[in-house]
Amino acid sequence: MLDFPRWKVWLTWLTIAFCALAAVPTFVPESARANWPSWVPQPVVNLGLDLAGGSYILLEAKTDDLEETRLEAMREQVRVAMRRSPAIGVGDISVRDGQLSFMVRDAAQVDAARERVLPMTQGAGLTGQRDWDISVIDSTRFVLKPTAAGTSQAFETAMNDATEIVRTRVDELGTREPTIIRQGSNRISVEVPGLKDPEALKALLGRTARLEFKLVDVAADPVAVARGQAPAGSEILRFREGKQPIALKRGVIIAGDQLSDARQAYDQTDNSPIVTITFDGAGSRRFARVTQENTGKPFAIIVDDEVISAPNINEPILGGTAQISGGFTVKSANELAIALRSGKLPVALSVIQESSVSAELGQDSINKGVLAGIVGSLALIGFMILTYARFGVYTTAALLVNAVMILGIMALFGATLTLPGIAGFVLTIGAAVDANVLINERIREELRRPRSVVPAIEFGYKEASTAIFDANITNVISAAIMFIFGSGPIRGFAVVLAIGIVTSVFTGVTFTRLLVSRWLTRNRPKTINI
Repeated sequence: MLDFPRWKVWLTWLTIAFCALAAVPTFVPESARANWPSWVPQPVVNLGLDLAGGSYILLEAKTDDLEETRLEAMREQVRVAMRRSPAIGVGDISVRDGQLSFMVRDAAQVDAARERVLPMTQGAGLTGQRDWDISVIDSTRFVLKPTAAGTSQAFETAMNDATEIVRTRVDELGTREPTIIRQGSNRISVEVPGLKDPEALKALLGRTARLEFKLVDVAADPVAVARGQAPAGSEILRFREGKQPIALKRGVIIAGDQLSDARQAYDQTDNSPIVTITFDGAGSRRFARVTQENTGKPFAIIVDDEVISAPNINEPILGGTAQISGGFTVKSANELAIALRSGKLPVALSVIQESSVSAELGQDSINKGVLAGIVGSLALIGFMILTYARFGVYTTAALLVNAVMILGIMALFGATLTLPGIAGFVLTIGAAVDANVLINERIREELRRPRSVVPAIEFGYKEASTAIFDANITNVISAAIMFIFGSGPIRGFAVVLAIGIVTSVFTGVTFTRLLVSRWLTRNRPKTINI
C-alpha cells in the first residue's frame, strides 16, 4: 500500500489533468472561444435538442414514389440498350400497373433482346430471387415486373442513402451536432439543436431535388396538351410558375446525378437570384453533345417534376455549366443549390411530425439539472464526511474529479448532452460513492479483527476491488445494451452512464488510493478514525 510507484503517480495526475483541460472549453462562452488561436483545440460538450432548443422533424418515405422511379429508370435502360448497335427495333416502352412492357418488332431478335435485358437484373440479397422478373408473352412482348425481394432490397438501400443525404443537407445549414437516425423501416428522425427556422429545414428535407433536362416536344398539339393528352413517347408536366402544361420527351438528356456543384448566384443582366450548376466530366461531354445536336430547339429544366424554365438552345454549351432561373428569391435559390449539391433523394420524404423546443425551455432544464446535481453532491459530501471523516474527504475529492473527468471525456468524443444525459450524470455522481463505501466498510472490518492501520487499509482496498469491478462490469454491459438498441435520449443516457462508470472506478479506487498512500507515507498514523 505504501509502495505506490512514481510512474503510476504521474500517470494518475496526468490523466486527471488531461481530462480537466479537455473540459475547460465547455465552460467558456463560444464568443470568447472564437478569439482563441486556431491551433488551440476546442473540444466541447454539445447540448442536445431538449437543452439547446431547436427543431425536431420526423420524415416518412413514400414507397410508391420509389417504385415509379425504379420503373422509369428501367425504361431508360431498356431504351438505351435496344438502341445499341446492332439496334433492336421495339415499340413504345410503356409502364402500367407496376410493370414495364415493350414489343420486339422482329421475332427473330427476341433472344438478342433477352440477352440485353438480363444483365439489367441482379440477385436480391440472399433470397435466391432476382430483383426483376422477365417474361415473354405472345412470342414478342416483354414484361418486366419488380419482385418483392428486389423491391425490399431497393427500399432498404434507398432509405440508407436518403439518411446520408439528409445528413449532408442538414450539415450544409451550418448546425452543430444534429441527430439523424432511422426509425423503423421507412422513417427518419431529425433533431437539429439551435435551429431557429424550422420551416427552412422542412423545405430543404422535403424536397427530392430530382433535376432533369428534357427536350420539349414541339410537334405536340397544343389543344391536346391543354387537355392533358401527350403524344406517344412524351409526357405532360407543368411550369412551377403559372402551372401551364407543356409536352416533353420522356427521355432524360441529362440528370442531376451528373452534377459536381451547384451554387446560388446572381444573373448579370437583371441581378436576380439564380442557381448555377456545374456538370462532372461525363455530364459535361453529354451536355455539349446534346446541345450541339439540338441547337435551335427548346429544352426544359425540371426539378421534382416541375418545369422551372424551358429556354431555347441558341448555341452549343461546351463549358460544362448552366444556370437555372425562374423567379427565385435568394433564400429559395440557396435552398435549391444545397439540395442539388447534396444529391437527389432516392425516395420522396414527407414531414409527418414536427415540434420545436425554445432555448428558454432548454436553459430551464439545464438550470434544474445543475441544481439537482449540486444538491445531490452536497448531500453526499456531507454524509460521507460525517460518516468516514478523513476518508470521507478523500471520497469528496474523488467525486469532484469524477465530475470533471466525465465532462472532459464527453468533450473529447464530441458527445451530445441531453436531459436524460443530465439524469445519467447525476445518477453516476450518486453511484460513484458506492466504491468508496465498500472500501471504507471493508477497512473498518479489518480494523475490528484487529489489524494495524496499514494492513487494514491494504486489505480493505484489495478485497473490495474485486466486488467493485464485478458490479461495474454489469453496469457497463447494461449501458452498452441501451446504446446499441436504444435511440435518441436513451443513447444519450447510456453514453453518460458508461463514461461515468469508468471514471468513478478510476477515481474511487485508484485516485483515493493514491491520496491515502501519500497521507500514510507522510504521517505513519497508529490509529485512524473511520
